[in-house]
Amino acid sequence: MNHCSFSRNLYYGTNAIQQLSVLCSRCKKIAVFSDRGIVSSGTIDPVLNVLKQAKIDYILLSDIPSEPTYEQAQHLVDSFVASGAEMILAVGGGSVMDVAKLCSVAASTTVAALLETPSLAKKTVYTVMVPTTAGTGAEATPNAIVAVPEKELKVGIVSDEMIPDAVVLDESLLRRLPTHIAASNGIDALCHAVECYTSLKATPLSNMFALEAARLIFRNIEAACLNPENRESVSAMQLGAYYAGLAIACSGTTAVHALSYPLGGKYHIPHGVANAMMLLPVMQYNLPECIDRFAAIYDALGAHDLTDNQAKAEWLVNRMAHLVEVLRIPTDLKKYGVQPEDLETLVQAGMSVTRLLNNNRRKVTKDAARMIYQTLLS
Repeated sequence: MNHCSFSRNLYYGTNAIQQLSVLCSRCKKIAVFSDRGIVSSGTIDPVLNVLKQAKIDYILLSDIPSEPTYEQAQHLVDSFVASGAEMILAVGGGSVMDVAKLCSVAASTTVAALLETPSLAKKTVYTVMVPTTAGTGAEATPNAIVAVPEKELKVGIVSDEMIPDAVVLDESLLRRLPTHIAASNGIDALCHAVECYTSLKATPLSNMFALEAARLIFRNIEAACLNPENRESVSAMQLGAYYAGLAIACSGTTAVHALSYPLGGKYHIPHGVANAMMLLPVMQYNLPECIDRFAAIYDALGAHDLTDNQAKAEWLVNRMAHLVEVLRIPTDLKKYGVQPEDLETLVQAGMSVTRLLNNNRRKVTKDAARMIYQTLLS
């Protein structure tokens, strides 16, 4: 039996944040989660202005690091509980939304306990997610990713209790996003779509979301990242990232994410960059077992010049390679301090992420993982 959970409310489009005046009026005090970059850039200002105009009392918790550890997440859980807030509004990227989701379910337990036993999660407050990137899909998923320093790894906590109650997608919040962040997040969303469609856990429902996400992202990612004033493309990317998040909720990512976790956990490579780096070598490895599925994505894009599935699949992999190149995603692990002698440590850590490796359509052996990492160390 397959199981999926979705947010009950979605508000989408320009000025969608105005709906916050209604959504947030249900409580006397809300906690607004964000990070320093979003606050200092002014990206959060339109959201706070809506709250102020509606005379809604809030506390701003903006000391959220990128790629937080489980201990840092626990500190924010403690701050949230101490605030007495009755509702959570998360305005930010994946790290902000993941921490906010953890705060909504960890009041009676700890993040460390959730790492071991996710079933302990019990939602205690209403949650609203307002993403400021088009990439992570955290606004749609039951997942929260935290770093575990002692394991030099990132670990996903998964519970339906963390599904947000409402999501607000407003493309105007994405216009100040730096190109390199938009690019790595966009490729991350592309990873979600392609991985979920090729996952062994794929279902008809997840395939519907994954294919539409792939169509929107492939068609719009270059324009949205390289010209953030292109509102139509930015809006399409935002919706594509959301659909890809829904695909994760129904299916699951595969070897790209599994092998990227050690890159973030040990070397602190940003999540989107790590996934973007792993995308091409993993897809090249998966190609023999994914020809028909890659061909189906090709067909969904409306690219009808090719008729042979092998040729369609190869075109799709080449297209992904082109996007990584044109969006200037780093592909050399050595630039992040990874050395050839670290290879075996990476292999061991990556192979431990069985939750995601087991979804991969082509079995990933230690030799395969070693070969994939090696392509980024040459």
